[in-house]
Amino acid sequence: MKRAMLVMSLAVSFSAVAQRSAPVTQAEVDAITRDAILIDTHNDVPSLTVDGYDIAKPNTTGMTDLLRMRGYLGAEFFAVFVDAEYVKGNHSANRTLQMIDTVRTDVIANHANDFIFATTAEDIERAHREHKIAALMGIEGGHAIEDSLRLLRDYYALGIRYMTLTHFNTNDWADSQGDATDAKVRKHNGLTPFGKDVVREMNRLGMMVDISHVADKTFYDALAVSTAPMIASHSSCRALTSFTRNMTDDMIRALAAKGGVINMNFGCSFLSQRYYDEEDKAEKELKAKRAAAEALKDPAAKQAALAALKGEPKVAPATLEDLVAHIDHALKLAGIDHVGIGTDFDGLHCVPLAVDSYNKFPVLTRALLEKGYSSEDIKKIYGGNMLRVMRAVAKRADELKSEPAIETAYKP
Repeated sequence: MKRAMLVMSLAVSFSAVAQRSAPVTQAEVDAITRDAILIDTHNDVPSLTVDGYDIAKPNTTGMTDLLRMRGYLGAEFFAVFVDAEYVKGNHSANRTLQMIDTVRTDVIANHANDFIFATTAEDIERAHREHKIAALMGIEGGHAIEDSLRLLRDYYALGIRYMTLTHFNTNDWADSQGDATDAKVRKHNGLTPFGKDVVREMNRLGMMVDISHVADKTFYDALAVSTAPMIASHSSCRALTSFTRNMTDDMIRALAAKGGVINMNFGCSFLSQRYYDEEDKAEKELKAKRAAAEALKDPAAKQAALAALKGEPKVAPATLEDLVAHIDHALKLAGIDHVGIGTDFDGLHCVPLAVDSYNKFPVLTRALLEKGYSSEDIKKIYGGNMLRVMRAVAKRADELKSEPAIETAYKP
């Protein structure tokens, strides 16, 4: 009897919302579009602007441009992505500075009528009142600091407000999900002592700790060390899609228990097990086809064979329903205060067609309303939860302001 009551209690605690019976009106959708502060915690378009793309021009092959942002997006965390290739020759800091500059110059300064440089929750709210887009930055890849807390502080001074501890590569102080199964990669069993100091210094500065991309043990180490809420800037639910970039149920619960937010990744591989499996199979088949084409001795035949493979693999994308299922699953685990949006737009090649840019968000709004979410629920998911985390991280930094900067030198 007690066991049955416990199961019933858990079911009630984790049930998200009741299915809506009344039709959703366009007025409801429009009101949320107008009033919600939509915060996207991860967008990779700076990887295009750094090479000359003007965000005000149509992005015909991607997901992000100013035309589709206006009127829909409240705040953007532009990804200061530093590929692992820049580790070679110690060029990570150089690339980081270039990426920061493209956001501050090519995006914000060159389009000052549309963007406001932002670093705080208050900046985001001010931008919303002025009908502009708050532009923030997050570093993707902890190797960007080149094992230097001094560089970490410099990046904060330049406007960086979160750092993803790793990218797909294990760095000198944190294990990554991307190569966690590679026996050749030097392992730290999570965070090294220096890696823990990185987390502590981020807390002291007021920089959010982002655990998307890290190995599971790194996540738990960071969670144990951090005294401020952490975020997953662009991850979804591993229980629904086995891609290890997603978070397990236990990880989602643990993140929420310390006040954090999981921001839903819109990538097809993150949202659909069917897509994840089919793409993996198709990629292996494509690799074999490319190898066969490259082996052709006739130059014309080789060129024709390679041209025929352009556009492959063709796998049906994930759907809007897949995205809603991930949001719903995370909410049942973590609660309404711990789920957000981290699209990963222009950092991947496939998202659900129904929500392939910001001007499509009313479609998601309608789907969530039809699912039974209230307008206040949606406003929390779209941005309210991240505003809370940003304030909590800033408050913790204020509490630590009398603490001296950590001066631990990196030791291999």
